[in-house]
Amino acid sequence: MKTREPEIIRGSGNIYRDFDLPNADVRQLKAVLAAAIIKTLDRKELSVRNAQRLTGIDAGDFSRVRNADFRRISVERLIAMINHLGERVDVKIKVRRRERTTKGVAA
Repeated sequence: MKTREPEIIRGSGNIYRDFDLPNADVRQLKAVLAAAIIKTLDRKELSVRNAQRLTGIDAGDFSRVRNADFRRISVERLIAMINHLGERVDVKIKVRRRERTTKGVAA
């Protein structure tokens, strides 16, 4: 039996968009900010409790970030967490037109 080569599909760079999830851009931004928070916590060797003591931000928020549970955390809250950890956020925004589907509806 001959095996077929797997089809390779290039992603958009936003997995939430690739899976057609709602609010894909916001989800991607939250994931990027959360990754920066986790990286800072790891670099500073901070537990969620120590991060709470250092920043005054609830340990539950840090725990939710570590568990990738962003449903109850806003982008603004994530930026505040990073700032309270002594880091700075620079955001670059690029606006592009949506791609059109074959039906003429924005994708």
